[in-house]
Amino acid sequence: MSEHTALHPIRAAAATAKAAFKDVRDVQPVFMSPADQEAAVRELAALEAMVAEARLRVVVAAQDTASRSGARDLGAWLSTLTLTDFNHGRADARLAEALDRRWAKVADGMADGAVSAGQAQVIVHALDVLPADLDPELLTKAEQQLVDYCKDFRPRDLRRLGRRILEIVAPDIAEAEEAKRLEDEERRAREKCRLVLKPIGDGTTRLTGLLPDLDAHRLRTYLDAFTSPRKAEHAAGGEEDRIPYPRRLGHAFCALLEHLDPKNLPVHGGDTTTLLVTIPLESLKKDLGTGTVVGGEPMSASAVRRLACTANIIPVVLGGQSEVLDLGRTRRLFSPAQRKAMRWRDQHCRAEGCTIPAGWCEAHHLDPWANGGKTDLDRGALLCSWHHHRAHDPTHTTEHLPNGDIRFHRRP
Repeated sequence: MSEHTALHPIRAAAATAKAAFKDVRDVQPVFMSPADQEAAVRELAALEAMVAEARLRVVVAAQDTASRSGARDLGAWLSTLTLTDFNHGRADARLAEALDRRWAKVADGMADGAVSAGQAQVIVHALDVLPADLDPELLTKAEQQLVDYCKDFRPRDLRRLGRRILEIVAPDIAEAEEAKRLEDEERRAREKCRLVLKPIGDGTTRLTGLLPDLDAHRLRTYLDAFTSPRKAEHAAGGEEDRIPYPRRLGHAFCALLEHLDPKNLPVHGGDTTTLLVTIPLESLKKDLGTGTVVGGEPMSASAVRRLACTANIIPVVLGGQSEVLDLGRTRRLFSPAQRKAMRWRDQHCRAEGCTIPAGWCEAHHLDPWANGGKTDLDRGALLCSWHHHRAHDPTHTTEHLPNGDIRFHRRP
């Protein structure tokens, strides 16, 4: 018996396929007709699904082989054998076990080339989260329906259909089961909720976390208020709009924090949430030097001046011998009535050419608070977050126009 005929049928099939593809290795598909190109892509995708099913069938049968190799589990063995990432190996191992033990129709769909590996992953997840006490007949019906959908829907659409599959196969119980599923999902989401703040040491802090979808959607809605296109025919606005979206989201998050009303935050230490910033008087007046947040983190003088306009941040102003000259009070902030009057008067950001609505703007002291400026309505103006930063940016100067607008200039 020859070496080729002695191969296991699955290995023989793999060898035949490899030989066939070697034969066409140098064939240029550019010379195929459009119809042949489309057909070839579909046929090769179907073949890919068939090969994936056969590979997963071998994987699940190799439990003992994996154990004898000393691997931690089937996924670790697979990732080592195929030189793939561990997470990828684990996912393939889980899919192989699911197809072998529970979802034969999905496996058959892959073997027929009708269900891709990506579609199979989505279907298996959708079926696995269905109620454990669901009628087996309904479970089979749901599996078949999702397999049938594969000829028309990509994985993303299948995921949406999978979440609603009971509405299709069992509409009489779907509403109650969906309510229970959502409650369980929301409970798990709350348990997974995490937020980590890690100072990098270069003036930035890395935020990593996991939020429930509802809270993430709310956060994105708030951030969109700061990132929506809102400037018209203004050089600075064009510069802002060219900033990459992730960076604009970061700016929006910082602006959101600055807009929080401290009166609505929980009380701790006997007072509403307040941030103390220590800074020498001369530094504050000249925009030189730095301030220090309680806890030791430094802050530029220009940042202290800007935040003094809008936030419940109290500058502890020091004299030459570091004695406290003034512990600012939050009355330096514009009152709600003053802000309403500014919104009615200004209508939008007062930077020349900026059209950001008044509701998204911040109240700015035309005469800096650090230099004795008063919190009077006629000495205040609305600026959007971007222009408010520029107003306290030492690299820019401002010019007050007769109509009340503010023109910004970048220093040469």
